[in-house]
Amino acid sequence: MKQTQIVYPIASAIPAVNSATTTPAVKTFAALTAAAAEPHMHLLRDGEVVLYRRQRSRVWQCRYKLTNGAWQRQSTHKTALEHAVRVACDMYDEARFRQRLGLAAVAAKTFADIAAITVVELRNDLAAGTGKKIYADYIQVIEKYFIPFFGDRHLQNLKHTDIADFERWRNAKMGRLPKSSTLMNIASAFSRVCTTALERGYVSERVPLPKMSRRGAKGATRPAFAPEEIAQLRVFMQQWEQGGKTDIDRLNRPLMCDYVNFLLLTGMRHGTEAHNIKWKHCEWYESEGVRYLRVWVSGKTGGRYLIAKHEAVAVLARLHAAQKDIAALALDAVLGRVNHYIFRNAACMRPKRFNGIFTRLVRDAGLMTNTVGETRTLYSLRHTYATAELLAGTDIHTLAKQMGTSVRMLEQHYSKLTATMAAGKLA
Repeated sequence: MKQTQIVYPIASAIPAVNSATTTPAVKTFAALTAAAAEPHMHLLRDGEVVLYRRQRSRVWQCRYKLTNGAWQRQSTHKTALEHAVRVACDMYDEARFRQRLGLAAVAAKTFADIAAITVVELRNDLAAGTGKKIYADYIQVIEKYFIPFFGDRHLQNLKHTDIADFERWRNAKMGRLPKSSTLMNIASAFSRVCTTALERGYVSERVPLPKMSRRGAKGATRPAFAPEEIAQLRVFMQQWEQGGKTDIDRLNRPLMCDYVNFLLLTGMRHGTEAHNIKWKHCEWYESEGVRYLRVWVSGKTGGRYLIAKHEAVAVLARLHAAQKDIAALALDAVLGRVNHYIFRNAACMRPKRFNGIFTRLVRDAGLMTNTVGETRTLYSLRHTYATAELLAGTDIHTLAKQMGTSVRMLEQHYSKLTATMAAGKLA
C-alpha cells in the first residue's frame, strides 16, 4: 500500500500574503510557526558563549566563560538575534583580552556594588539552609561598616593605608577596640567580598588585594557563678518568679527561671542554641539500663547531640505542665514528637530574647557582678557549667564535644584550672 507523506510547512516556506487579504487565522498560524522555529538558546564559541532569553522578555541575555572557569552574565540589550550574537562575542573577546592583561574581566564595579551582591548571596544561602549561621554576622559587618566606608571606591585600588584608615574609623564607630573574635568575623566578611569579586571577574586574580587585621585583644572569659552563688540564685528564684509588675513580666519570670536552670544543666549556648530548641529535639537515650535525656542543638558550630543532667527532666516537666496546648499530653508523648518551641510561657508565647529579664534577675538577687566587679551575662551560665565539669574531672575532649567547642578553646579559657584539677597529684 502506498503511504502518503505529510509535509509540514516552515515559516520560510510560507509565501508572503497581502495584509489586506490575509485572514486572522493565517496570521496566527504564521506567527506561531515562526516562533517555534526560533530556538530560545544559542551556543557560540564552542559553548563558551551562551545566548538566551528570559521569560516575558524579548532582549537576549548572554553568559560567557572566563579563564578561571567562572561564568559572567550580561545583557546584550538587543532584541534581534544577529545583533545580540555580535555583542555577545565582543563581550567575550574583551573579557578574555582584559584577563590576559591582568585586568578585571569586566568594567570595574564599585565596592558597594560588589558588597551588595555578596549580601544577596549570603542571604540566599541562609534562606536555602546551605549557609552558616555566621553569615548573618558577615551581612551585618558589610552593611554597617564596609559599605558606608568604602562606598564608591574600587576594590582593586585599595591599599594597606586605606585598610588602616578603615580600621581607625571602625574603632571610633564601635567606641572600643574590638576583640580577636570580632576581628576574625570582620576579616572573614572582607574575604567573602573579595571572593565574590574574583569569582565574578570584577577583579583579576593577578591583582593583590589587601587583608584586614585579625589581631586584637584577647577576649576576656565571662565571669562564672561560684557554687554557693548558684545555690543562692536558685533559692532566690523561687520567690522572684512569683512577682512582676506587668502581665507579661508575671508570665515570663517563671520561664526565665526554667531557662536559667536548663542552661546550667546542659552547658548549651544561650540564644543561638537554647532559644530554638523544640520538644521534638529532646528524646530519651538508653545505655546499659540507664535512661538519659538527649537534646539536639544547632548553633555556632553546627548541629550536635548533648546529654543533659538528670535534673533537667524536672525542668522540662515544669515547662510542659505550664504550656496549655500540650499539658494534657503525657510528657513522653511530647518528647521527640511535638513541633513547638520549649521555651514558651504559660500563654504559649515565646520571648524574642532573655537578656533583659536575666539582667533584672541577677540584679535583684544581688549577683550582678563578681568579686572583681565583672558584669555577669547569660553566657556566664555556660562558663559556670564548663568550670564545674572541669573541676569535677570531666575529660576535656568529652566536654568539648558536649559543648560544641574545641579542646584548644577550652584550654585557652580554662587553663587556670589545670593546676586545680590536678591538685590530688600535685599536693
